[in-house]
Amino acid sequence: MPASEETRDRTKLVDRATLSLLAVLENDEQLTQRGLASRIGVALGLTNSLLKRAAKKGLIKITQAPAKRFVYYITPKGFSEKSRLIGEYLSSSLDFFRQVREEYTVVFEDVKQHEHTRVALFGMSEIAEIAIISAQETEIDVLAIVQPASNQEQFSGLSVVSNLTAMQELDLSAIVITSADAPQEAYEMLREYFRDEQIFTVPLLHISRRLNGDAEK
Repeated sequence: MPASEETRDRTKLVDRATLSLLAVLENDEQLTQRGLASRIGVALGLTNSLLKRAAKKGLIKITQAPAKRFVYYITPKGFSEKSRLIGEYLSSSLDFFRQVREEYTVVFEDVKQHEHTRVALFGMSEIAEIAIISAQETEIDVLAIVQPASNQEQFSGLSVVSNLTAMQELDLSAIVITSADAPQEAYEMLREYFRDEQIFTVPLLHISRRLNGDAEK
């Protein structure tokens, strides 16, 4: 990854963490750092760094309370920054939604063109939820969503298939990868059950089709 992209990604992560920090403090000013770390889902050391950074930027004010505790107040500048970060988050979320929707629409049009009638998704995720919308818009009837070892029976209106034996019993003609956590691993596993032309994916997942000496398609 180029240095500029890596810097942008790191900035986004810090901004997301800062937004979470400000949102939690707005509702509870007297949390301990450990409690705050638990609420925003980051390590204690990172929470300490985020608090120091926010205080240095004038987003929060820290005052000492009895029993060696601290109270964190969001400043007017902090409220303005929270509003800005929410706007950026919503904008990036909408951009992500549009990208996923457009890419899966192209995929399902391809599925339709190849006259696949028994189609399933592989991987329960936010991406899968958007892909289901694209499938409906292109009039593709998705039979199920495959998620090995899942305890769920339903996902966004689809039946969940939790093991690969049951997946084979569906007699699928095509499968569309919607796994967000490990898409490459999902593809490599599916190659054991499907021909490559039966496996559909999107550019967003960055799946390489080069496997065991195969030429990348």
